[in-house]
Amino acid sequence: MRERNRSIFEMEKKTLFEQLCSKDTLKNAFLAVKRNRGAAGIDKETVATFEAALEINLELLQRELTTWIYRPKPVRRVEIPKPNGGIRLLGIPCVRDRVVQAAIKSLLEPILDPTFSPSSYGFRPNRSQEHALQAAKAIVSKGKEHVVDIDLAKFFDTINHDKLISRLSIIIDDKCILRIIGMTLRSGIMHNGLVEQTTEGSVQGSPLSPLLSNVVLDELDKELEKRNLEFCRFADDCNIFLSSNKSAERVMQHIGEFIEKKLKLTINKEKSKVAVASKVRFLGMTIIAMTLAISLASMNKAMAKVRELTPRGTSVSLRESIEGINRWYIGWSNYYKTTEYPSQLLTIEAHIRRRLRARIVSQQKRRRNLFAMLRSKGVPYNIAAKDVYSNKGRWAMSHSRAVEMGLSNKWFNEAMGFKTRSHDKLPHWKSLKKWIRLS
Repeated sequence: MRERNRSIFEMEKKTLFEQLCSKDTLKNAFLAVKRNRGAAGIDKETVATFEAALEINLELLQRELTTWIYRPKPVRRVEIPKPNGGIRLLGIPCVRDRVVQAAIKSLLEPILDPTFSPSSYGFRPNRSQEHALQAAKAIVSKGKEHVVDIDLAKFFDTINHDKLISRLSIIIDDKCILRIIGMTLRSGIMHNGLVEQTTEGSVQGSPLSPLLSNVVLDELDKELEKRNLEFCRFADDCNIFLSSNKSAERVMQHIGEFIEKKLKLTINKEKSKVAVASKVRFLGMTIIAMTLAISLASMNKAMAKVRELTPRGTSVSLRESIEGINRWYIGWSNYYKTTEYPSQLLTIEAHIRRRLRARIVSQQKRRRNLFAMLRSKGVPYNIAAKDVYSNKGRWAMSHSRAVEMGLSNKWFNEAMGFKTRSHDKLPHWKSLKKWIRLS
């Protein structure tokens, strides 16, 4: 215990840059990079390859940092299609650069995080999307139902480097650390074999970017607090709550000017708006009658994803298809588990099963094959014959009594391994959908 306390004391006496160059700091940073996995950068070195010669690589990195030979390599540009159209630009730094960035994050986060606003929830320790949603719901329940919904256009790509370093230097006085951060921001992007210089922005996909984004937007948080406004911010998704539409319109104008003139960021005018809470989507959710529900847009995207995962005429086996569905659905349902309408999750599960039933029906080719398959699963003769030998098509048949008896929910869960969630009895999604449209 005494040795450990001495070690902590010695680390505290060192400058941030000296701590960064420590072998222990770099090793812990590598373990964080390994946990996050990720692809190789422009040098094609994977996490596994780096780990195979870990001691040598860390010693080399330590030497490069202490002698100032270290130079971050350009990041590999990756384009990810957005669900609603357009492209999200991501960057993949090399493993060695991810280790340095993770090390810097581990040193700066304990210093910077306590200075951030309590109303900021994104990319922070012990805070999550669920905390942000519950805080937003609590504000709306106090009567502040008019929301200023601010959407920043290409936020990560337009961060002003000079303003960011200037903001950091207010709290971090180690110029060596600031210099390495500056080098990282200006390291460039490789796309189609060509390196583009970066004069603004912070790469989405790097370990340090989330922390730096909070540093930039903390200035917005402080401005909102100065004006005594109640808000919730998760990364660049910010909602400000007011008690009247008139005051919300006024705040939209003034805060919009602050963001564009002072922070040098751009507001997406098409996506930003003033509306009542039930018409605003925050982190994929909507606050309706003081309850949290998955937004209509998020439900529609989920339905589209189910169709993508269950295509017609695929050669992939049913079990493999369900494995793929499970990978997506477990993550999706965990993200949206805060809904107070679990029947929304039931709706998605029912849609998945119906798509799979329709696929099984079409695979039988002939009606007599489908009849035999249903009989083998215990469907009574009369029920199977009535539905199979009708004029129903593939999609209508998938919702018939016979098919739902033979390919029951229990069969999908037990025999095919489809992972469902437990649900409470709350208002059904169909009635909620009608309520959203009328509100």
